This record gives sequence, C-alpha cells and structure tokens, in this order.
Amino acid sequence: MSVTYPKGFRTNGVSAGLRRNGNPDLALIVNDGPLQAAAGVLTSNRVFAAPVAWCREVLAGGTAHAVVVNSACANACTGPAGLADAKAEAALVAELEGCPQGEVLVSSTGIIGQRLEMDKMTAGIRAAHAGLATGADADDVASRSIMTTDTHPKTTAQEFDGARFGGIAKGAGMLAPQLATMLVFITTDAVVESADLQKALAPAADVTFSRVDSDACMSTNDTVIVLASGASGVTLSPERLQEALTAVSADLARQLVGDAEGSHHDVLVQVNRASSTQAAVAVAREVSRSNLVKTAIAGNDPNWGRILSAVGCVPASVAPFDPDQVDVRLNGVTICRGGMIGEDRSLVDMTGREVHIEIDLAAGDASGHIWTNDLTHEYVEENSAYTS
Repeated sequence: MSVTYPKGFRTNGVSAGLRRNGNPDLALIVNDGPLQAAAGVLTSNRVFAAPVAWCREVLAGGTAHAVVVNSACANACTGPAGLADAKAEAALVAELEGCPQGEVLVSSTGIIGQRLEMDKMTAGIRAAHAGLATGADADDVASRSIMTTDTHPKTTAQEFDGARFGGIAKGAGMLAPQLATMLVFITTDAVVESADLQKALAPAADVTFSRVDSDACMSTNDTVIVLASGASGVTLSPERLQEALTAVSADLARQLVGDAEGSHHDVLVQVNRASSTQAAVAVAREVSRSNLVKTAIAGNDPNWGRILSAVGCVPASVAPFDPDQVDVRLNGVTICRGGMIGEDRSLVDMTGREVHIEIDLAAGDASGHIWTNDLTHEYVEENSAYTS
C-alpha cells in the first residue's frame, strides 16, 4: 500500500486516453479528514508549469481536500490558457467533492509545450472519482498513473509512533534540484497543522529530494505535496514529524535514483571533513554532474583523476580545501591519497549496482552527499526519441 495506508484517504487511477499506449494516466487522491492540512515544495525553475502556479495559490491557504494528477502532458509553457485548464480541473474535482475550488491541488507531468486535452481530462476525472477506494489495488493504479519514463512505480508505507505515512512518486530523468523532475505525494493520518507540516517538510526535502541529481536538468513541474488527515488522532512532536517525513522522503528519493533513465549504477557521492555542509554538498554536486565521471562509472572505470578534477572546479570561496590533502575512496579503496596516487585502482570492484565515492577534503568537520547515476548509451537513446 501507499497513499491510502494512512487513515482518511481514498485514491484511484484511470486511463483517460492521454497516453498513446492506453496505460493509466490520471490519478485522484482525496483527503476525507477530519483535517485537510497541506504543505508542499515546488520547483525553483523560473519557467514553471501552470499546475505549479495553481498549487502555490492553494498551498498559501494551507488547506487541500484533494489532488488530481496527470501524466503524458506537463501543461507547461501554455500561457493563460494552460492556467485556465488547471483551474478547470480543480473546479471539477471541487464540484464532485463538494469543497472549495481553492482546496484542490493540480499536478501534471509529461511533454512541455502542449495543451491538455480537456475533454479527456474531464471524463478521466469523473471516472477516477467514481472509483475512489482504499487498499493495495487503488494505490497501485494511482502510482502507475503518474509514471512517464519510469519503469516501475515508486511507493512507500511507514509508521511512526502510531501515525501512518504513505507516498507515491514519479521521476526517472530531468532529475536535478531543486527538486528533481519529480512528482511526489505523501499522505499521513497524523494530527498536524499546515504551518507545522510545512516546517517539517522543507528541511526533510532539502536533505532527500534536493540531494538527488541525475542529469543536472531542472524540471518546470517539480512538486512534492504532503496531505494530513488527522484521522489517527496521533500528534507527533515537531522533531519526530520531521524525522518521519525525512525517512519517507529518503525512501522515495532513493527509488527515483534507482530508476534513472538508462542507468546501470546508482552512485553515492559522499563528501566528508568539509568546512561546511554547503561546501560538502557543492563538491558532491560538482562531481555528480561531471559527464566524465559519470561515463567512467558506466564503463566500470575507477578513474579517480576525473573525480579529483571535478572537486577542483568548486571555487575556494565556496569550499576551501588544500588539493594536496584530498583523499578519494571508491567502493572502499583509497585510490587517491593526499591528492596523489593511492592504492592500485585494479582493487576497485565496480560490477555491482551501487558505487560509493567518498571524498575527504581535510578542511573541517562537516559532511554532505548527493545521489546520482552513471551516464549510458541508453540515456542518450531514450532522451533523443522522447517526443517521437
């Protein structure tokens, strides 16, 4: 189970005909309460989709009764007409649920620069609403409805001190902060006000979804939404709530990396002994975005020179360190010691799915990480034919 694992939620997914292959492409999640608290973090791209603009308005009110999501079309770069379409979706769900239009979130993913087929959307929303349910089957079809190039659904279901959390996510490419090309919908039956939910979500997303960097490409539609029903009657402390949201988010974020387009390796870039967390993350991100590093990993090549070169691209004003003190470990083997040759690179085994790069800057006590993936022929092939 996922989004209906917590009490107070129903969901459904249907094929509205937006996808050529006939797979499910529209999902609806409804919060039956008694609370309808909501929080979210959205893309920082200056070019943002109409649903993102609408979500910002809804989230400002702190209350959300439902969220409608479609794949196949991003409804981005569609101007005032696209925003009108997003509002029309919200109005229809509001009519069906008997709630204000301003309490319905809207989210989309897919091709940029295309209008939604609103006749199909309208029929799909009505069909999804008519079949709202709880349980594994409902959760599964909802999770599949939001997929684009994903090869499988991403779901989670966890419990913390009697409060349940569930979630679904999509994302396989265009994964770069903030946040990543992702749509994430998390539900909880904890008792929490929207302001406190937002305070817990923002730092949770910062160390999970914003630490995923697959291909350095930021989306126009990134959306992470949390809905709280309060149906469990359990109130978590602010610290425990943040801990729970971090755990749930980390699970989903890790699944996103594991399904990155065309990838053969999941790569953890861990930077230790940095002058600050910001410095550590900056170095980790630079390494994660190096095409030379990513292609070397695709070829199982422990080319530490490419890693060290990427480390050196970070300005001293951002991450101060002495290049002659830097160590690099690759899957447990210190192949670079003190900025020079370390252990024999033939000792490094890169045949497994995970590759761990550990960089010791010897410049402080802070640490930070980024999850990324290798760059393969399959990634190029898939993205060269995306709209074909």
